[in-house]
Amino acid sequence: MNLLNLNTYLAHTKIVGLVAIVVSLVAWSTDLTGMAYVCPYCRAQRTVIGILGLILISPVATHWIAKYIGLVIGFFGATVAANQHFMGWKKISAGTFEFKENIVIDPFLLSGCALFGIIGLTYLLLFSDNQKAKEH
Repeated sequence: MNLLNLNTYLAHTKIVGLVAIVVSLVAWSTDLTGMAYVCPYCRAQRTVIGILGLILISPVATHWIAKYIGLVIGFFGATVAANQHFMGWKKISAGTFEFKENIVIDPFLLSGCALFGIIGLTYLLLFSDNQKAKEH
């Protein structure tokens, strides 16, 4: 299993979907237990990651309607993540940027990771059946 090969992820979309669900649940648990501050951007992103994970593991993931719904949800999540991330770039440009004291919950870093993850999950949802077609 080559982690740098896209076909690895396309062949194991259900595992990727489960990982996305776990990431979403862990992120929600940090919010609900008060370990992280309440942030509507973060809540939207973690919800989108979980929903995309659920779609990826569902048997209807190859149907065009599921792909369309996932695409809409993914674009929404990516837009939210990009907007939050850009706020950090505005602060960098203005010379006022500082990482949070606890860098693990820094919104600039988390929104960047969420942006990468949401776009990746959306890509896998859209093209996972192409990999299955090549295998048969």
